[in-house]
Amino acid sequence: MNAIQALTQQRLLLQLEYQTEKEAFRQQTEERGLARQVKRGDAWWPLRIGRSYYNSLNQLCVEVFRTSDEEIEHNFEYGRPVTFFSRKEDKLKYFNFTGTVSYVDGDRMVVSVPDNTPIADLQAAEQPGIQLSFDETSYRTMFEALERVIRAKGRLGYLRDLFYSRQQAETFSFQPLHFPYLNKTQETAVNRVLWAKDVAVVHGPPGTGKTTTLVEAIYETLRRENQVLVCAQSNMAVDWISEKLVDRGVPVLRIGNPTRVNDKMLSFTYERRFESHPDYELLWAIRKAIRDLRAHRKRGDEKYHQKMERLKDRATELEIRINAQLFGEARVIACTLVGSAHRLLDGQKFGTVFIDEAAQALEAASWIPIRRASRVILAGDHCQLPPTVKSIAALKAGLGKTLMERIVENKPEVVTLLRMQYRMNDEIMRFSSDWFYHGQVESAPDVKYRSILDLDVPMTWVDTSQFDLSEDSDVSFKEQFVGESFGRINKAEAELTLLALENYFEKIGKTRILNERLDVGIISPYRAQVQYLRGRLKRHEYFKPFRALMTVNTVDGFQGQERDIILISLVRSNDEGQIGFLRDLRRMNVAITRARMKLIILGDAQTMTRHPFYRKLYEYIEALKTTKGD
Repeated sequence: MNAIQALTQQRLLLQLEYQTEKEAFRQQTEERGLARQVKRGDAWWPLRIGRSYYNSLNQLCVEVFRTSDEEIEHNFEYGRPVTFFSRKEDKLKYFNFTGTVSYVDGDRMVVSVPDNTPIADLQAAEQPGIQLSFDETSYRTMFEALERVIRAKGRLGYLRDLFYSRQQAETFSFQPLHFPYLNKTQETAVNRVLWAKDVAVVHGPPGTGKTTTLVEAIYETLRRENQVLVCAQSNMAVDWISEKLVDRGVPVLRIGNPTRVNDKMLSFTYERRFESHPDYELLWAIRKAIRDLRAHRKRGDEKYHQKMERLKDRATELEIRINAQLFGEARVIACTLVGSAHRLLDGQKFGTVFIDEAAQALEAASWIPIRRASRVILAGDHCQLPPTVKSIAALKAGLGKTLMERIVENKPEVVTLLRMQYRMNDEIMRFSSDWFYHGQVESAPDVKYRSILDLDVPMTWVDTSQFDLSEDSDVSFKEQFVGESFGRINKAEAELTLLALENYFEKIGKTRILNERLDVGIISPYRAQVQYLRGRLKRHEYFKPFRALMTVNTVDGFQGQERDIILISLVRSNDEGQIGFLRDLRRMNVAITRARMKLIILGDAQTMTRHPFYRKLYEYIEALKTTKGD
């Protein structure tokens, strides 16, 4: 199949995914109660509507505040579409406009809304709330990108055909550069990026310093190019790499708002820079004059159109001038993949686009920024979290295959595997290295033997099938199903997880945990289990002093993070040996590689070990116990 046929098929699969997700969203909204939406973090209710104002980008904005006492993690973030509703006698009435999240910080959110939004009606609404809306924009942008790539001639057409063939990618040739603060494979990766005329891939297993390598590659590229585009699938990844570049003294312009709201992060956002430009006050005054003129238009005012045109021309001229300066000063333009279609970037071309987290993005999304560049650098790890695909048919037909995977397969010569990891005790790392990376990942000497307790076994598996409970016991280690599409839960395993942590804390000693600030992550692949664990932890007296050091989240929530101690609650326990989406081993790779010094897995070995991966993992952990003479 040639590139155009393959991309045409991608478009069909994306259409299937679009319909599946849209239908699932409709069902969720119509059939799932409001309480469930709130609990899943897809809605805020009850809500207090605050002030409305025009922001620096001339968008009408409304401030809203979540007023519930429960600390529920939510899924609202910059750029996501939302709808408002009011609740009356258990009936939800939706407002007929869509807003976009502009900014979220704790329980406060700013939403940009269309100019003609009935703000007074919103402020007067009975029991107002807000919920995530279906994201048409992202899909529209991906479809447009695929169309453009299918029809492309010139450089984009060349890259398309190159990525889908075994044809050798072109390179420059010059002496390799030496970077004393990078290890050997990191240094090779940076040199390969600099040599690449078409494409290079930095494959970074957990803890191998992928971001460090990428920042260095960007820094060196900027010695040769005036400006580069840096993108990632998620806002969080864009923030992370932007922050590292700013720390290196690189002028970054971040399109879109960051997920962590602090002055350092906000200081390089386009919005904040725009506001602090010396010409901004004059622009603000002209925009205000335009709004006043509209609001107080007199009948028969013959000069209205003239005045309006004059003001608009002046505003446009100022806006162009401010933008030219902001873009002229920036060496790196940073945004999400979908964000690279922003009108601010219209007509912009870049020598190089860097795509981080490339193994988590649908292929269609990766093409959005590639249209603006003549050279592509991808970084990520296709052995960790894959892109999210809701349609099982589309997944089976190959929608989940990313552009990075395609290039790794077709062009192994452009890939550099980073081989030295700086995070985990060697015994925690070794299993992942053997299973996923052909044993090629090594541990840096200073982390190889890191542990919290002397003679500690760095990995343990607490097998819940060993707990022989009497027939009349009301405790069961079997999984339960909670509500339609909310997921699975195993309450007894959750209690045991906290008990295992308490026992480990007792061995370490409370004072030492607090003095050394040993941090803990509790992971479960199932959202319902995460919610249950959070609730139990909150009410657990023993853990009160350690709350600030503890995080409970899903595997996806821990992507890119690490902790001294990690506990994983696998949840699945049934007689049929069904393990559902735990068969996606890339997720498990992420979970087991978050731990620096201690990993405790809790799960029913009889259920889990019917799968070869978990059998091997269980045997590996049991063997560790034997060698340590436990």
